[in-house]
Amino acid sequence: MVAIIITAIVSLVVGGGVAVWTLNSMSESKSRKIMEDAKKEIESINKNKTQIIENAKKEAESIMKSKMLEVKEKFISMKADLEKQVSERNSKLQSQDAKLRQRELFINQKQEELNKKRNDLEAVRENLNGQLELVEKRKQDLDKIHKMEIERLEALSGLSAEEAKDRLAQSLKEEAQTAASAYINEVMEEAKMTANKEAKKIVVQSIQRVATETAIENAITVFPIDSDEIKGRIIGREGRNIRALEAATGIEIIVDDTPEAIILSGFDPVRREVARLALHQLVQDGRIHPARIEEVVNKVRKQVEEEIIETGKRTTIDLGIHGLHPELVRMIGRMKYRSSYGQNLLQHSRETANLCAIMAAELGLNPKKAKRAGLLHDIGKVPDDEPELPHAILGMKLAEKYKEKPDICNAIGAHHDETEMTTLLAPIVQVCDAISGARPGARREIVEAYLKRLNDLEQLALSYPGVVKTYAIQAGRELRVIVGAEKISDIETESLSNEIAKKIQDEMTYPGQVKITVIRETRAVAFAK
Repeated sequence: MVAIIITAIVSLVVGGGVAVWTLNSMSESKSRKIMEDAKKEIESINKNKTQIIENAKKEAESIMKSKMLEVKEKFISMKADLEKQVSERNSKLQSQDAKLRQRELFINQKQEELNKKRNDLEAVRENLNGQLELVEKRKQDLDKIHKMEIERLEALSGLSAEEAKDRLAQSLKEEAQTAASAYINEVMEEAKMTANKEAKKIVVQSIQRVATETAIENAITVFPIDSDEIKGRIIGREGRNIRALEAATGIEIIVDDTPEAIILSGFDPVRREVARLALHQLVQDGRIHPARIEEVVNKVRKQVEEEIIETGKRTTIDLGIHGLHPELVRMIGRMKYRSSYGQNLLQHSRETANLCAIMAAELGLNPKKAKRAGLLHDIGKVPDDEPELPHAILGMKLAEKYKEKPDICNAIGAHHDETEMTTLLAPIVQVCDAISGARPGARREIVEAYLKRLNDLEQLALSYPGVVKTYAIQAGRELRVIVGAEKISDIETESLSNEIAKKIQDEMTYPGQVKITVIRETRAVAFAK
């Protein structure tokens, strides 16, 4: 404010000087008047200037007082805050100081306890050292006594300690071998006495053994084609044809680099047959598109279903079996598309039925019932749905559902010993099922898997010490093992055959049973010159 007032005064003074200079150039009369007016204005300005300066001073003093008051208030506030912080810090320091004192007391107490324990340990250590010295002294005395006793025994027996140990070990070894051989002979005699009883269980378990090598034959069908150009037509634009075919049939169609062949993969043989026939018609017709695919698949599915029913009816007529429920007839027809260990299920069932009839007639039983039970014994393998049940139990439930007689239902359910046999038909069906599955040539095996199994048999026996040569004969049903006469004794050959048989049973998969024959011979060779 003061600066503004001073600036105004200076401007007025400068303006007055300019006005005086202007008057000199004017006329005197006018200049006097102007001078008088100027004097009056200057006097008025001087009065105003003095008043403005006083007002400015008063205002400046007022502002200064208010600012001083603000500064004092701020100083008092800051001082209070600072005192508060100082008091808080002092209280924290006091709290920490108290904690440190308490911790120091605790540490001093622990130190005293440690010192006390250290003193106790020193006392215990001194006591133990004394006892150890006593034990060591007694040990030395015992060693002297033991040495004297050994020398005395050696003098009495005339043998050294090492010779006595060797004789004792040899004696124990011979005794153990004799006991082991006697025990093995006893077990073998007992096994021979119960052989007939155990043989049935072994045969059933062997028949039910899974042949994993033939699984691939039961899961795929190879569809031959004339040229690889047809593969592109089957796939279709952006794969729409092959997707439509897979959706309609439920079968995975594998089109790979295999020349002139397409693989149909699926667990259901009926679906694979529908896919194969549909694909055959589509390739012959040449029109392959989604709408045509769906039409052909539905048509082929109806044809296959009709063929299944016709096959079931023809089978029952050929065997002379009448009065079967239509659903059982349809299941018999489905057996045509199912195989077990490479053996066609329908052919196996027909063969089992004929064998059952012959055996029942020889025993004086009803051959028609036996033939009926033999034909139906595996229907549990071909249901529309696949519940988690053994096929024998499932077949028995299906036979009960479609009003078959109780003795036939029991024969179906008991042919794998999964339920108790209550009629004479049950063991007949069980035996004929085993005969049909075990006869030579009934169940085929992949050539590579067959050769590998024979080679594995020979190599397994060769891994035993003392074995010179091995021969797998009779299509792998017998293994002959030639051993060196100088390496293995007659008693050891029996245990060797048992060990090889056990190892084959634990580590290998095979149909039926394998006979292990261990041959040991002594040859004397001389030359007449």
